[in-house]
Amino acid sequence: MAPPLPSSSPSPSSPSEDGILSSDVECLKWQAYIALRGVSNVKVRWDVAPEGALEGRLPNLHLPKADADKLNTDLNPPTEEKTKPTPEHQLNLYSAHLIPSWVDLSLGVDSASDTLEGYKDIASRDESRAWVALLEGTVHAALIISQPQPTSLLHLLGLGYSSPGQAGSKSASQTSTPLQTILSPPPAPLSGFTSLLPSFGARVNYASVNSQYVEAIASLSERLGTDQWFLGSSQATPLDALAFAYLHCILAHAKGPVRIEVTKRVNLVAWEWRVRGVVRRSFAT
Repeated sequence: MAPPLPSSSPSPSSPSEDGILSSDVECLKWQAYIALRGVSNVKVRWDVAPEGALEGRLPNLHLPKADADKLNTDLNPPTEEKTKPTPEHQLNLYSAHLIPSWVDLSLGVDSASDTLEGYKDIASRDESRAWVALLEGTVHAALIISQPQPTSLLHLLGLGYSSPGQAGSKSASQTSTPLQTILSPPPAPLSGFTSLLPSFGARVNYASVNSQYVEAIASLSERLGTDQWFLGSSQATPLDALAFAYLHCILAHAKGPVRIEVTKRVNLVAWEWRVRGVVRRSFAT
């Protein structure tokens, strides 16, 4: 997992001070997914930098041998042609995309058999795709902009280096996801087309991003209303895990108008507080 921010964070009431919730959206999304699926007593460690993770991305799943053997068997059933276990699987390490398979195995269920993916109907399932795109696009861009950014020439040229210590104090989503890949349409580069230098940086229209963000948060609040889970689902869905990750990171780590926009929506604040308690209880300290 990417670590929580240190206790010297500008947000003194940050719930990450107890060392349970990651400060990175991607890691926190998987923490919430595990907790909201009902898996508990999970331990987390913060001493692995993204550069040392499988596929260069956190989080990774590290299982006891008995659980790893079960997952390896599930991934490679005896009736199918045997494939040699990968080196990381031999070490009981797995990348994040295998977390749902492990959760299913732990709970003795097959979530893939549910064509509705936990949503109440097909329309809600299809609608969830749009909300995921909104959160991972507009809201993610606003979250990145609200956090301190490196301003050195090397970083502007895309040649900056983050030490493991720096990786521990920053959100991985902040350092590894360029705004150019999130915003649509992509912003123009800082350098002109006639420049002798290669294209670098991005001319971000902050007013436009902020305007879209305000609309996104207002729509998110309206869609939640007084429901227990998004889209009126009877139980938590992957969308709830993703929404919690963004709302928590905004409330705990974002600054200025980005954070204020969420605090103005009482239902979002109350929902994040309730779900935060559920997620915390699933992880051992």
